[in-house]
Amino acid sequence: MKSDVYYSRLEKGKNRESCLNTLLNRIKDFLSEFKSRGVGTFVGIKMTIGDKANTGYIKPELVRIIVDNLKKRGAKPFVFDTNVIYTGQRQNAVDHLNLAYRKGFTPDNIGCPYIIADGVFGTDSRIIKVDYKNIKEIRVPSLVSVLEDLIVLSHITGHLFSGFAGSIKNVAMGMASRAGKQVQHSSVMPAINTANCTMCGCCIMICPASAISEKNEKAFIDSKLCIGCGECISACKFDTVNINWRENTNVFAERMAEYACGILSQIKRKVFINFAFDITEECDCISGDDPKIVEDAGIFASKDILALDKACFDMLTGKGDAFSRNGKIKTHLHQFEYARKIGVGKLDYKLVEV
Repeated sequence: MKSDVYYSRLEKGKNRESCLNTLLNRIKDFLSEFKSRGVGTFVGIKMTIGDKANTGYIKPELVRIIVDNLKKRGAKPFVFDTNVIYTGQRQNAVDHLNLAYRKGFTPDNIGCPYIIADGVFGTDSRIIKVDYKNIKEIRVPSLVSVLEDLIVLSHITGHLFSGFAGSIKNVAMGMASRAGKQVQHSSVMPAINTANCTMCGCCIMICPASAISEKNEKAFIDSKLCIGCGECISACKFDTVNINWRENTNVFAERMAEYACGILSQIKRKVFINFAFDITEECDCISGDDPKIVEDAGIFASKDILALDKACFDMLTGKGDAFSRNGKIKTHLHQFEYARKIGVGKLDYKLVEV
């Protein structure tokens, strides 16, 4: 049986708010699953605001529509994201929240709290055992192990490694702890940038393999002992731990699919919504006010994360693959097939225009 993917087209004379309202009305049966149970259901809304220069992120007024819809059903929604591992405004919860507020994601504007799920420095990290080809355990905020109701809001973009970025990337990277992000990005062990090291000792104390020690008044990682867990990245507050960003793109895509599969297996009720507006070649972590690589399409929703991403990809590439980077990257196609293979969802879908 094919998975249903609902689509609200952004037509001339139809603004984004009405486009979203049309879609939410059609998927009200999905949303009714988030009804109040006893003291009220806590519904986590996963999304990202992008970094400082990014302008294509999902805007607060659209998030507010979803929040109000859930609150009418007696639910207790909250918006959340996690800290990142690269230099920017979202490496810690203080800067991350200040950026969110500057972009309009205040409780007054969106109607609910905005939470950084993995703590101030990204050190809230639990291990969940899995059994995939590349990944045997996932590292996630403790929220993942207790959250039962989830809505994922994803802004469709291109991506440097995976070519196409949608809900799978949003869950895999966005719901992993900083240590989990490191594992997905690289199989090469991290190293210390001695120029930035203050020898505070935090990485030494947190390393579970005792692979870090002091050498010449700087931290030093013994690659023979390092297990690549990424906990040192979470512990360091000075951007000292270097990450190898040059990884096999197909392996990177597989790890993301494995992380998404492992994370979603912990959560009972899930709905995924993709926003195909302001689509740029790079993801929201990198892009600023970049030109679009494909015209705005509308909003898609499904309970099947893979079918949703595939439907978006198919529609957006109907007249040519805008995500291929001139044919140099076809990683998204490998990711879709591998995600199907490990049970993330279905590739066969029925597109229902509303």
